[in-house]
Amino acid sequence: MESIKDVFKRYYTKSLEKDHTKTVYDLFQWKKVNVLLKDHKSGKVLTDMKDLEFPISYSQSACDIIASKYFRKAGVPNELGIETSMKMVAHRMVSFWVESLKEENLIKTKEESEIFYDEMVYGLLNQMYAPNSPQWFNTGLALSYGIKGSPQGNFYYDKETKAVVSSPDSYTRTQASACFIVSIEDKLLGKNSISQQYVTETKLFKGGSGTGTNFSSLRAEGEKLSGGGYSSGLMSFLKGFDRNAGAIKSGGTTRRAAKMVCLDIDHPEIEQFISWKAKEEDKVRALGKMGYDADFEGEAYQTVSGQNSNNSLRINDEFMGKVCDLNKNPEATIELKGRVDSRVNKEIQVQDLWNLFNESSWKCADPAPQFSDTFNAWHTCPGGEDGVLNAPYNRLNSTNPCGEYAFLDNTSCNLSSINVYKFYDNDTKKFDLDGYLHIVSLNQLLLEASINWGQFPTEDIARRTHLFRTTGLGIANIASLFMVMGYPYASEEARNIAASLIGIMTARSYSISALMAKEIGTFEKYEINKPYMLKVIKNHARVAGALKSPYEDLNYSPLEVNHSLLVNNKLKFLSENLKKEWSKAVSLGESHGYRNAQVSVIAPTGTISFAMDCAATSIEPFFSHIVYKKLSGGGYMTLGNPIIEESLKALGYSETEVSDIIEYITRTKEVFEGDFKYDKIVDGKIEGAPHLKKEHLAIFDTANTCGTGERYIASEGHVKMVAAITPLISGAISKTVNLPKDASIEDFKDIVITSWKLGVKGISLYRDSSKASQPLNTSLFSDANLNLEDLSYKELLQRANEMNLSLNVSRRDKPEGIRTGTTHPAQIDDVKVYTTVNRNANGEITEIYITTDREGTIITGLLNSLSKSISVMLQYHVPATDIARMLRGQKYEPYGFVQKHPYIKYVSSISDLISKVIDIENDDYSRCQIKPAGYENLNIPISTPIDLTEVLNTASDSDIKSHTHGGERVYGSTCPTCSSTRMMRNGTCMVCLDCGSTTGCS
Repeated sequence: MESIKDVFKRYYTKSLEKDHTKTVYDLFQWKKVNVLLKDHKSGKVLTDMKDLEFPISYSQSACDIIASKYFRKAGVPNELGIETSMKMVAHRMVSFWVESLKEENLIKTKEESEIFYDEMVYGLLNQMYAPNSPQWFNTGLALSYGIKGSPQGNFYYDKETKAVVSSPDSYTRTQASACFIVSIEDKLLGKNSISQQYVTETKLFKGGSGTGTNFSSLRAEGEKLSGGGYSSGLMSFLKGFDRNAGAIKSGGTTRRAAKMVCLDIDHPEIEQFISWKAKEEDKVRALGKMGYDADFEGEAYQTVSGQNSNNSLRINDEFMGKVCDLNKNPEATIELKGRVDSRVNKEIQVQDLWNLFNESSWKCADPAPQFSDTFNAWHTCPGGEDGVLNAPYNRLNSTNPCGEYAFLDNTSCNLSSINVYKFYDNDTKKFDLDGYLHIVSLNQLLLEASINWGQFPTEDIARRTHLFRTTGLGIANIASLFMVMGYPYASEEARNIAASLIGIMTARSYSISALMAKEIGTFEKYEINKPYMLKVIKNHARVAGALKSPYEDLNYSPLEVNHSLLVNNKLKFLSENLKKEWSKAVSLGESHGYRNAQVSVIAPTGTISFAMDCAATSIEPFFSHIVYKKLSGGGYMTLGNPIIEESLKALGYSETEVSDIIEYITRTKEVFEGDFKYDKIVDGKIEGAPHLKKEHLAIFDTANTCGTGERYIASEGHVKMVAAITPLISGAISKTVNLPKDASIEDFKDIVITSWKLGVKGISLYRDSSKASQPLNTSLFSDANLNLEDLSYKELLQRANEMNLSLNVSRRDKPEGIRTGTTHPAQIDDVKVYTTVNRNANGEITEIYITTDREGTIITGLLNSLSKSISVMLQYHVPATDIARMLRGQKYEPYGFVQKHPYIKYVSSISDLISKVIDIENDDYSRCQIKPAGYENLNIPISTPIDLTEVLNTASDSDIKSHTHGGERVYGSTCPTCSSTRMMRNGTCMVCLDCGSTTGCS
């Protein structure tokens, strides 16, 4: 590839060359889908759209999320005024990129326009890539629909006048960036001041974007002010910014603002900053014990500060060197330096600061480490705009909220991610590297197009984005690729595959950037930074094995790609192409320079991974072997991870053996707590599965233990994966190492030290149950051994109720007067049954009446007797759950399929029907064949698997396409958009498994 025109080739749409009557949309089969999303608490309808058009391969979840979040809901020039087809979304985005590239003179002919359009539409519709959410929201609305909107205070760089100007409207240009880094200066008023920070952050949050800032420039408490007096200190302002972020709902939705707060290790208030959120967490726990709601959206968290940001500690090599040498020099110190007043300077022992940092992180997951010297060792533009090397304002000082974008202050990055699993053929066991490189090349053009016709929230960001033009291409779903290829996530093979694929992506992206520079010029500040950027590119190439000379200006040895291992595992094509792509990236850059200062990051890919139907997000491993398939009528089925099936087939297991293994994974069990029995709980354990060879177990290891199993990916496996990828990307990686509840502070220390030594730029650590918003019972049941003084007010009441229920109660409380109830209609065969459940003033079930349309028959008399028996038992305080358990599974006529009831579709008798009705009245749908949309039962967290034949009349295969995601389930957290409790940790953020909302910025 010697020219940018070589990118414009048909790879996936070759058939269109022969048949000019067809369009790219004719290469897909289409279906009509209804999308209905409700708030899980209030039942309020959030989205109700009918007859929407999607490719037939899309899951119901993907359709729900794309339609509810990304379809334009107003102003579209059609009969309904809304977007009703994925064709419309693809057209408005891709046509915008085409026109921008034409204006930039990167697309020069009609043929190039058509090829780029068709190939990009195909890749998007085939879920091979997805740009970040702001592109879906904003791009192409004016061009395709004439929707312009009023000015929102955005800016862009006018190339003709060479000045930053105000955008005339909202959508002629696109707000495509999700990631921003904002500077702040130590002054109260004026440009980049403390007061201006409020305005800038507010504008970013309003647009749904996130912001990161290093606040180390602000003077500490007690430092002198120029006008006399003393500063109130950094922490006082951080608390104010935190309140501002908490008050603003991101993007005008109920989502909290995404925000990163960084502080250098030598700031005088570093101790207060480190312990800030840990102390606030203690307050939350104390308030919870007093009876205040300790859920994340509850009163307790709203009362304390520090809850609206990810906090990071910027740690330099000098400090980490002293930490690693503490055994020899335990009295080592670090000087905390006033920003403008040396009177506040003080020496502090490294040991004390190190202990405080890890203890706080262990307590509440904040702050996280960011290794500032490692970041800056890979900085392509340390000369900034003015060429002043190592000036504080020219260093990498912060990241975006999720931690993957790291560049100069007052810059932005727009992202796109590639679904790498889409390029693997399960039948031939081959990876389509040519197709992968093709999509990488096209994506860099779309990202460049989005800068060219982009707009930005501040003048500084508009100007510096134009001057440096950073882009952020990444990947998703690599855990699926590892599994079907037969490699454990924590293996050397998986790490080298990941490093190779991501390294090839970065190298090809730099090559495309160089070819763009050849055609229309480098980014404006390239010449000032040329020697530094070429140094970094060559260090990347050395890691990849394309250059053999020593590393330049690195004080550590990065993990290099093991080419011998790749060759020995029949992956020679990866080895050869990695070297070839980096050799080309270096040579093209030396000849032409680069159009973009950065080209790649590893973002958490929250919502967009749902849109691509990825089984795992970003570079995360799978969380569990149990997956949930969403039904078109609402609810979920519980099945085994389909990627496991593909992997087992690839490993040579027969269909019968695969079926037996999956059946073992999804088997149910009975669990006892005292005399109480929970039955039909899905285990998920894979150890001990029939036919499964011991040497294959590691392939199916997950982030946490599955069910009663003991295997999981140790923290070292996560860290080494990040370390293998880091020296082959431009930016950083959004990644959290999940640790069990019993992890120690020493475990945290070991992980941080290992990360630094291996060249990781930044990483987050999260210990199970370290947040008060997560219930103590992350396992199935609460810990009965906790001391009473450690229980919250709610937990004390629950314990008292449990103790009260254990007493023998012989008093009957008969209901009196008018009472309210709910009637459940159902029809078994031709027998209509009506079950009415009445409750007392306290909401307790006190009566159950069962009637039928068969007047004067034996069945009517039997049902009357059953009604009286059950009602009397309830009035004598026999728990309704015990009655349901007694009735459950009884079999007699009539039995079979059920009509009329929305959730119950099969029963073995009328008694079995009553047991399911009682379960539903107790918000337990686990034994129902159909469940409410997004149902999550907190008492029995895993739904019962059901026979597929029971739902054939309600869902097709495409309706229930699997939707599994790697990451840690965050119990106790509620989605602020749809109130679902199915929240999953995703990178350093959380994502909702039901509606796709993220707490981050992507």
